[in-house]
Amino acid sequence: MTVFAVDRSPHGLVVVSGPDGTSFLQSLISQDLDAVPDGASAPSLLLTPQGKLDVLFRISHVGDEWWLDTDAEFGQRLAESLNRFKIRVKADVEDRTSSSGLLTIVGTPAQPENAIAIPTRWGDLPGIDVLGDAADVAHELASLQAEVARWDRERFEAFRIEQGVPKLGIDIDDKTIPQEAFLEDAVSFTKGCYLGQELVARIDSRGHVNRYLRRLQVDGDAVPPYGAEVIAGDKSVGTITSAATVPTESRVIALGMVRREVEPPADVTVRWAGHETQAQVLASITFE
Repeated sequence: MTVFAVDRSPHGLVVVSGPDGTSFLQSLISQDLDAVPDGASAPSLLLTPQGKLDVLFRISHVGDEWWLDTDAEFGQRLAESLNRFKIRVKADVEDRTSSSGLLTIVGTPAQPENAIAIPTRWGDLPGIDVLGDAADVAHELASLQAEVARWDRERFEAFRIEQGVPKLGIDIDDKTIPQEAFLEDAVSFTKGCYLGQELVARIDSRGHVNRYLRRLQVDGDAVPPYGAEVIAGDKSVGTITSAATVPTESRVIALGMVRREVEPPADVTVRWAGHETQAQVLASITFE
């Protein structure tokens, strides 16, 4: 079994607290907080009023606080977006991104001493994310047993893509509808109203999206860039969003937004400046 750890610090972390903290978040985010007991975590979204993605994050119930963690580049954006709606409520929104870290351990369970451990699953592999103060996260990394391999960001990026986990700002952005990226696990379809609910609920009940985020296996050893065109027959059906070579395998994998009529498995062509190669659209992505 693969056992490795990667330091993903710095990491976006916004902490919401105060007497109205829970009700404030419950009125805004897509996840139902009644289903997240103390010590538990769940994926969630902050949507725009039009139902498009603002920020994808994970929410953890930590005592009297809610910890919302996301990519480091989006911590400030998440805090600012929440604060825009903080009107006459007793809630504090604190951006701790500058002092927070994240250690991802895959393939084995572990229990940190000075940070919270959030269970994760990457395909068939279990793991945890160690979230907390950057110094505590660094201490946890240093204390791991020698048999736990240390991966760098480049190797982890290929792993992320192969597992089909979308990256905010790259694979998904403010034009993304949650169902396009299979983010339904981050949405409650039974809770009360929240920001952007109308579009998400309408698509779930009587509609469909026109594209999906798909995994692709790319022939050859050339890595297509962001925006490379995906062709089916003689028709452009999408674009590549992330791509990387799998280390030690000389195999190229990718994620891309592809028209819904291209049902996996499907053979396509990937084309960019001066290059053209064959690829296969694979089964639906997973969610971290």
